[in-house]
Amino acid sequence: MDRTLEEALSLIASQTDLAEILSDGPHSLFLAEETCHSFDLRYTVHAPVADINIASENEHLRRATIRVLADLSLVCDRIDAGCLVIHPGHIWGEEMQDAASRALDRSLDELAAIQREVNVRFTIENMGAWDICFFREPGFLDDLAALDLGFALDVGHAHVNGNLEAFLEEGGAIHIHLHDNCGSRDDHLACGEGEIDFYRVMQMIPRSATKVVEPVSFQQYESSLQYLRSFLP
Repeated sequence: MDRTLEEALSLIASQTDLAEILSDGPHSLFLAEETCHSFDLRYTVHAPVADINIASENEHLRRATIRVLADLSLVCDRIDAGCLVIHPGHIWGEEMQDAASRALDRSLDELAAIQREVNVRFTIENMGAWDICFFREPGFLDDLAALDLGFALDVGHAHVNGNLEAFLEEGGAIHIHLHDNCGSRDDHLACGEGEIDFYRVMQMIPRSATKVVEPVSFQQYESSLQYLRSFLP
């Protein structure tokens, strides 16, 4: 994110044929969509994370969030993105748990309806060990399946929550975020720098799932690719 979208995609295109764009800040696709058409890349898109919340108990803000995601899904269609990754929302106090849960249910229903009108698949990402966040446990997968919404497995988030194995056993992910940690913090380390058994992860996740390496630096991205390729067929 410290580079322009054009510079970032140039770097990624030198390594692989798939890029995930976090449509936020300087990489907002509402501002930089045309840049995507300059590269021979496949895309996935991550929805903004800074200012949206699909579980907001403030109905004005929740509706605004859904409008942003609906508009972004049209951009995804135009750049032929394989999926749109969406965070499941959060709350700011335990006293709002019930209201936020009802808001999340409304949003998921509306996202399922929007998904039927576009070509991009919506995928909801499991979150890390933050008490304010929804979707930290595999039980939430049943809600997504009932609405035909996709599942984006964040391997690092699951490891921090101590349930990576449970998520892998449950299966069903159509999109994967790969990064490492030592189980106590969501450090977004390079794959192989922490405690996660990536050999098992790569054996367990569906071959058809799109896979995105998501550490904090480009150097860690490069070392992750080298590490993962060392034991892939």
